Amino acid sequence: MIRKGMKLYSILFGACPKCHQESMYSNKNPYVLSDTLKINERCSHCNTKYRIEPSFFYGSMYVSYAVGVAFAVTAFVISHSIFDSSLTTAFIVIILTLIALMPIIMRLSRNIWINLFLHYDKTLVKK
Repeated sequence: MIRKGMKLYSILFGACPKCHQESMYSNKNPYVLSDTLKINERCSHCNTKYRIEPSFFYGSMYVSYAVGVAFAVTAFVISHSIFDSSLTTAFIVIILTLIALMPIIMRLSRNIWINLFLHYDKTLVKK
């Protein structure tokens, strides 16, 4: 069970990495493409600054590559091994999967990147 206070909670739901009380993104839906990467400046609950420094999220490109490879390998295994498709069909499935999941991959990689540097602080949560 994933609950507040776990790093995985912040990564999967895009919550503030310090307090887990609100979303880092101005629009929670990653498929509104004009708002996919629009991030709030600060958390309204704990005042954590999300853009730690200029170009902070450039590092998430490396994470994005790894996340994309993970999704591509999963798509290949499901397509080729389970459904016994040809390599050409499996390749097409990989491309379609990466296109369809692009907004999620971008947000997930940003969430992972910021959670490498900021950690949950239970003292910020009201009881």
